[in-house]
Order: sequence, then C-alpha cells, then structure tokens
Amino acid sequence: MPSRRATSKRSGSRHLLIPLVMIAIFAFIAGGAYVALSGYGAAQRSGTCTASGLGTDHRYSTEQAANAALISAVAVDRSLPPRAASIALATAYQESKLQNIDHGDRDSLGLFQQRPSQDWGTPEQIMDPVYAANAFYDVLVTIDGYQSMPLNDAAQRVQRSGFPEAYADHETEGRIYASALTGHSGANLVCDVSAADGQTSPQPLQDELERQFPRRTAGGSITSALAPASSAAASVPAGAGATALVIDPHGDETLGWALANWAVARAADDAVVQVSYAGRVWERSGRENTTPGSWGAQAGGDEGAVVVLVAGGAG
Repeated sequence: MPSRRATSKRSGSRHLLIPLVMIAIFAFIAGGAYVALSGYGAAQRSGTCTASGLGTDHRYSTEQAANAALISAVAVDRSLPPRAASIALATAYQESKLQNIDHGDRDSLGLFQQRPSQDWGTPEQIMDPVYAANAFYDVLVTIDGYQSMPLNDAAQRVQRSGFPEAYADHETEGRIYASALTGHSGANLVCDVSAADGQTSPQPLQDELERQFPRRTAGGSITSALAPASSAAASVPAGAGATALVIDPHGDETLGWALANWAVARAADDAVVQVSYAGRVWERSGRENTTPGSWGAQAGGDEGAVVVLVAGGAG
C-alpha cells in the first residue's frame, strides 16, 4: 500500500499538471490567434496616400489623393506655380474635403462648392473636376500678388466664403501635397492600397492623362505611348499586364515627378501596380526591403520616362 507521503506527492503532481496543461492550451490558442490576426493585419492596407514635408506628413484617402492630383495637374498643365496648387488644394479641402460632391449649401456643388447662381457654370460643368479646377484658377490668376499674399486671403478672394478664415486651417497639407503633385519634392507620394483585381488596360489612364494635361499633351511637352512592359520597365511584377504606359516629360525632371506622383495617386482608380521614374520605383505589392506602396531604388528600363504598369490587362 502506498504511503501517505507518496499519495500526497502524486496528488500534488496531478494538481500541478492540470494548470500547466491549461497554460499550454491557452498559449497554443493565443499563438494561433496572433498568427491569424497578424496575417489578417498584413493583408489589410490602409487605403490611403501619404505625402511628407515641412517636418510632418499628411494622409488622404485614395479618393482625396486622386482629386488632389487632378487639381495639381491642372495647375501644372497651365504652367502655374506650386503656390497656386497649394491655394486650390487648401480651398477644396475646406469646401468639400476633396470630394466631388453633388450637394452643398444652397446650390453649391463639386470640389470647390461653386454655385451656378454665382456664374461659376452650369451644374454639369461644375461637377466636372477639370472644369471646376480651371474655373478656380481662372479667378485666382486675376488677383494681383496672389503668390505672396497669405493663402487664406487668396482663397477667400476667389471663393467669397461666409467663413473667411477657414482656409488657413489646411495650408500645411495643401503645401505638402502641392509640392509632391507638382513634382517639386521627388518621389514623395506613397499610396498603400489593396491588391488590384481582374484585368485592365493602360488605355483609360492614357485618356485621363490627356484630359487632365490637355495643353501639355497638345503642345508636346508631355507625350505618351503604349509599349511592351518587358522592354519599358526594368522589372515586371507578378500580376502586371504585358503593356505599359510610357509617359515622356522630355527631360523636365520636375514635370516627370509630377507625372509619376500623379500616376501613383490614381492607383486605386486605374489598377496601377507599378510606377517607375529616374531610378526609383513605386510598387503596389511592395518589393524586397521596402514596404508595400513605398518608393524603392531600381535601375534599368526607360529611366527618362514615367513607366506605368497596370494589373494583368492587355493593351
């Protein structure tokens, strides 16, 4: 018959074993949950674009970034200074949060909340962002000294808002995005977006290029063509189509960066998976030693042109 001491030891061991088994099971479950959640988190993207400068950075949704790129493109197309784009971007953010909305105070519409009753155009015209941006700049350029006056004052002279001091609240992000999207801060815009689905073509992006830069494309300072991705790009990521859109700024590096960041800003709308220019590359899925949606270094391809690849489509 076992002694009381031996029985007590076995009983104590059983009592100790049960908590240890429970701890092990909990650790296994928790570890599995962590791995699953980590994988889920890694698969998720912020769905935003970020530009940096002035000692800070600012994040926009992909919709806001695409509209900011359009407003800046119109400024670049008209050969206006970055200050003009800064004023327009701060204004559009205050008026519509950079969304092309079909409603507003009284009959206000669009990115800049322009009013047909105040002779900004017809509702259909105002809801065309290219028309709306040009209408804003048409008034801005008539203001003597707009480049040197406070941003808020210039915006208010154009808009005649009931909240005349509100535009100053958005000056910093206006300046940051204007610098990136007019090409004055290089590979600045970073867009972290989910994987592109299905097949598409670079043709709609080329059409949009001509719509947003009509003066430059008609005048020849921007030309574009569709070309085999294998010869135009230094590398072709998995899931990219066989045809690239090659945009040539004809040696104007500032214009080249404006176009490169413009293409990145349109990634969500046009299924852009890679943009390369001047030895740098933005890739939607990420590259070795870079986070998804950031700019890395890459030699090769047509470095004098902005080369854009879209998801798995034909030309």
